[in-house]
Amino acid sequence: MDMEPLHFIGEEIEARFDNAPLLEKQPGCPNGFLWRGQEYRVAEMLREWHDHGRRGRMARNMTPRHLSTASGRGSWGVGRDYYRVRTEGGQCFDLYYDRAPTGKGGAKGSWFLFRELACSTDGE
Repeated sequence: MDMEPLHFIGEEIEARFDNAPLLEKQPGCPNGFLWRGQEYRVAEMLREWHDHGRRGRMARNMTPRHLSTASGRGSWGVGRDYYRVRTEGGQCFDLYYDRAPTGKGGAKGSWFLFRELACSTDGE
């Protein structure tokens, strides 16, 4: 069952992990995040999904065969990992890790708070 979106946010956040992720480009669901100066602690991950589609010019720089393979498993610096979470405060959010490198010479991607969702008491 899908939850009803309440607010589109689309802002960069700082993800917090109790233990550093083993893989920089596949960090997994964070244990919390900092948004607009407020700390949110993740109580439960409700759902996880991945989008390894290439966008814009990145979609045009591969042969169709390689593009099909990359869309299924991802490639370096391409794609997003989405997580639907419930916070300890009872709010539900969709957040994602954008694997695209940022800044000069940066290899890491960025975390974003995508939207807030209406939470039900049974998890979804």
